[in-house]
Amino acid sequence: MGSKSTSSLMRTAVAGRLKVATRWSGLGGLVLAGTMASVSPSEAEVIRFEVVSSQSPALEGRSFAPHGQVEKIIGKATIAVDPDDPRNAVIADIDLAPRNADGLVEAVADVEILRPLDGGNGTILMESPNRGRKLMSVLFDETAGSSEAGRLELASDAGNGFLLSQGYTLVWVGWQGDIPAAPGTMRIEVPVLEGVTGQSREEFVFDDTESPTTERLTYPAASVPGDATLTVRAHPEDERQTPADMSFEFTDPQNITITRPADFDAGAIYELIYTAKDPLVLGLGFAGFRDVASFLKYGSEDNPLGEAATHAYAHGVSQSGRFLRDFLYLGFNEDEEGRLVFDAINPHIPGTRRTYTNFRFAQTSRNPSSQTDRLYPADQFPFTYAVTDDPVSGRRDGLMLRCRLSNSCPKIIETDSEAEFFGSRGSLLVTDANGNHVELPSDVRAYMFAGHPHFSGPGSVPTTVEACALPRNPLHAGAPMRALLVALDEWVRTGVEPPASRYPMLSHGTLVPAEGLYAEIPGLPYLGIHTPAYLVDTTQMPPVTTKSYPVLFPRVDADGLAIDGIRLPVIEVPRATYTGWDPRAEGFGAGALCTNQGSVVPFAATREERIAAGDPRPSLEERYSSDDAYVEDVRAAAEHLVAERLLLPADAAATVEAAKAGELSRLR
Repeated sequence: MGSKSTSSLMRTAVAGRLKVATRWSGLGGLVLAGTMASVSPSEAEVIRFEVVSSQSPALEGRSFAPHGQVEKIIGKATIAVDPDDPRNAVIADIDLAPRNADGLVEAVADVEILRPLDGGNGTILMESPNRGRKLMSVLFDETAGSSEAGRLELASDAGNGFLLSQGYTLVWVGWQGDIPAAPGTMRIEVPVLEGVTGQSREEFVFDDTESPTTERLTYPAASVPGDATLTVRAHPEDERQTPADMSFEFTDPQNITITRPADFDAGAIYELIYTAKDPLVLGLGFAGFRDVASFLKYGSEDNPLGEAATHAYAHGVSQSGRFLRDFLYLGFNEDEEGRLVFDAINPHIPGTRRTYTNFRFAQTSRNPSSQTDRLYPADQFPFTYAVTDDPVSGRRDGLMLRCRLSNSCPKIIETDSEAEFFGSRGSLLVTDANGNHVELPSDVRAYMFAGHPHFSGPGSVPTTVEACALPRNPLHAGAPMRALLVALDEWVRTGVEPPASRYPMLSHGTLVPAEGLYAEIPGLPYLGIHTPAYLVDTTQMPPVTTKSYPVLFPRVDADGLAIDGIRLPVIEVPRATYTGWDPRAEGFGAGALCTNQGSVVPFAATREERIAAGDPRPSLEERYSSDDAYVEDVRAAAEHLVAERLLLPADAAATVEAAKAGELSRLR
């Protein structure tokens, strides 16, 4: 546990018992803000839990059979970590952080809980919010959008209610310390290293033509204008330029106004390098996520759940899925008592990236892509869970190396869209640094959703975005995610293994180079564009790329559809080509990919239309003799996925009904 003593804990705690407050069930009222709980030595990492509000029943009294109504708790958890504990020493700059009277480093995390009043299934499902936003309800419960998922006030905000009907205690814990406080945004307050200075770099791709424009810097400048320099280039590989008609000025130490040059389009990359001050100890976000999870999982009379949970699972979407890969890699699945924190984790759509979090002057929201943020060290070796040798960097490492040594490895299901192969170098999950096949460990499964974009909300339809060349892919991954969560839960509870990985691999013959990947299909101009994998040398400013790693892609059929991965009926019985990539449009950095987008190109309706367009893909009339025949093919594909435990029966039935209504393809 470190050096904490019972007396020091009681000095920082506030009298009162949270257990009484959070079990109050009067007419939907709110507990007074400021209710606090002390903690016992066994939960010493969370030294204070403040209830901001509590409501029971919540969500307008909606009931989620078979578990009934739920309660909602909004709180703030103060953690205090021992910087000398080897489990915490990995946190960048923790040795410089200010300490409390007991020599511990504190941080305060936002916490939100939705819990079935009957106790549910005894399992915590904790999400690491994406840039402060709750997304797992959008994914699993198919809420209308992130605003509804974040609100969680109306009955409709729980969408189809899947997660609560399963009995999960849903928990969200803020982990990002470099995002501004705002309503509905979950974050963590971490120490500032006042007076510490160093070089920092900000990169902007505006995707518009507005000028001048003002942007907020992550860290304040040590002096204004100081030594700040601004350059521009059209693409990451291009030489940096300083055109005469480009200028910038600081409106204050943390805001800059840029006047943009005439000869660069909306997709140009602007790079500011300056001496910054007052970095944040952002790596404490990992400790906060760990300690709140452990506090809730192992239970006591003082924590808001009142009793120990049987299990705890972690889930994160995109950036927060990358956070979970970092969390695992840095050894945070072991708490300060040496206990297992999460029994299982589900990083969703991270590809092989991690985050730019555990560094001085880190920027947690940076997202390396084809056009943006390539020089931030958010996607460096190791890429996969197994331990491998890297001749590029000269290192031997793996995402699960630390947890193997401490016997704290969770079961892992990583779920990726097809887009992760083009934008996030997904192939490196199953290849080594030389491009050879790598087996996933036995406690890891990986699934790719064939034909899916990075993330699309429920009910989406193809739309056009000015910066992107093709209509956006509308496919939503809720149905397979629900099936895989059920499989993950069964894996943990009973030991029944989930379905074998469904991921393009060299050993399957389904992972191939970019050259000749697609046949010549009208309206589908793939030219080998992808986010490369480079070793980044951050000892220089600006950083530079050195050697590269091979990146491979899912093999596609004659329709341009990936042949490996989970092929939902919309792909197995197609009416269009769905891809995980979309080029940038002219005027927006053409020649690169639209970050995190996929595209869709419908089939011709008739053979005559197909031939006139020079389209090699069979038309709809050539594929399906009737609407009924199409529906029966969909039904057969759905039933096959149910048999493989990759689709739940209710979602299979909904898929068939969508096919009958002409809505499965989402092309309307």
